[in-house]
Amino acid sequence: MTILKPLAAGAMLLALAGCTSVANPRPGTVEYAAATVSRAYDCGLRVDRGGIIARLDRQDRQRFVEANARFAVKSYKAPHRCDTAERERVQGEIGVLARR
Repeated sequence: MTILKPLAAGAMLLALAGCTSVANPRPGTVEYAAATVSRAYDCGLRVDRGGIIARLDRQDRQRFVEANARFAVKSYKAPHRCDTAERERVQGEIGVLARR
């Protein structure tokens, strides 16, 4: 019985680690680009998603599409309004992604 508690705690830590990596992708990753595109849609910005995908390395394109789908589902529960500062930040990041 005592071995079950450490195993359960370890499983919970792994699950939480997985949640934070999905919730907060590191800048410069394909997942970060996907999260940024999703947030741009939430902010009502125009996004050339196809152009961004075309600029990714071929091996990263499927990862982007999968991550973007995950973030799109999560964004339904997120606030859809952006304040001016966030909108400008996201717009700048989308511009960088479009020029990659």
